[in-house]
Amino acid sequence: MTTLTLRLFFSLVLAVMLAVTLWAGSQVPLWAVPRTVGLHPWFLATLADAYCGFLTFWLWILYREPSWPSRLLWLAAVLLLGNIAMAAYGLATFWRLPADARPSDLLLRGRPVSPLVPAGLLTGLAAVTLAGALHGAFPR
Repeated sequence: MTTLTLRLFFSLVLAVMLAVTLWAGSQVPLWAVPRTVGLHPWFLATLADAYCGFLTFWLWILYREPSWPSRLLWLAAVLLLGNIAMAAYGLATFWRLPADARPSDLLLRGRPVSPLVPAGLLTGLAAVTLAGALHGAFPR
């Protein structure tokens, strides 16, 4: 696999996740999921599976990123935004690699990703949440 292939993959994941999240959010607020769905055993198992995957991915970030503020910002971004943050991290990491880099170079410690990236993602999440609250999308 080339770095171009992986850049395209992370771009596709980010685009799909943003599109499906925006679509779902325009249909019904996350907080309006019926109680029967939110407490369904398979919903809970899927949620646990997703968060175990998020934490596993974050362990890689913990390894790659040298500073604790950046690590903690990425933890918050991954736990709150899931695959959106994970794809953003993958893209931010790939754009720091030279064009002739091997995919294995991605896995190793290299140039850290600026903490401004997860801070921006979290700011965007806060802005969307605030906009939803101001427009009555969330229960008061």
